[in-house]
Amino acid sequence: MAIRAGEFIAILGPNGTGKTSLLKVLLGQLPLSGGTVTVGGAPVTTGSRRIGYVPQHRSVDRGLALRGSDLVALGYDGHRWGFAGWGREARAAKRQAVRTALAQVNGNALARVPVGVMSGGELQRMRVAQALVTDPALLLCDEPLLNLDPANARLVCGLIDRRRRDAGTAVLFVTHEVDPVLPYVDRVLYLVDGRFRIGTVEEVMTSATLSELYRADIEVVRVAGRYIVVGEQSQYQHDHADGHVHD
Repeated sequence: MAIRAGEFIAILGPNGTGKTSLLKVLLGQLPLSGGTVTVGGAPVTTGSRRIGYVPQHRSVDRGLALRGSDLVALGYDGHRWGFAGWGREARAAKRQAVRTALAQVNGNALARVPVGVMSGGELQRMRVAQALVTDPALLLCDEPLLNLDPANARLVCGLIDRRRRDAGTAVLFVTHEVDPVLPYVDRVLYLVDGRFRIGTVEEVMTSATLSELYRADIEVVRVAGRYIVVGEQSQYQHDHADGHVHD
């Protein structure tokens, strides 16, 4: 499977089917049992500057004094080892990278704000900026909309979409619901127990395709622009309209 520069791919499927494992392989944290994976023609390595990572939204301690710009800078520092490269020019390059990343998420006003007092949407914007601070060619997003309200979910999706269009950054976006990313997605990768299908939303999100993947009767219905996926067995039920997974 090849991902094109600037392509936005949503990764869907039930829990425990390998979505997070796929991201770990691309982050160099999990070895492959077979085959190879490259980014920009080079093998993936742990801590690669060519790969950005946006985690799930989680709240932080309200007493945490770390500022927005400090959180973003951690994404820049995290790729450096030892004490080399910390001269005046290196520090200036780091400051410029942080400013650029903040601007890409409309976050300049949050640079000096403690992360502990940020709203969920503001904090997730800082995490997106942190992932962008090294100007990556590939952006990995691990359910970044989890626990966000619909307005902030749309905001985060829009920021990521703007980045990939402006910079040609490829996006792999793990999510339990396809609806928030429908305006942006180019292809969908649907994983179920080692089986997968990849294609446009219209090709993959069908009763026939998902029934084949799940090896069960699955019904896909589109209502008011939302996809509802329901299986006859509770372990297969996914409601993409409300974002909940019913196990």
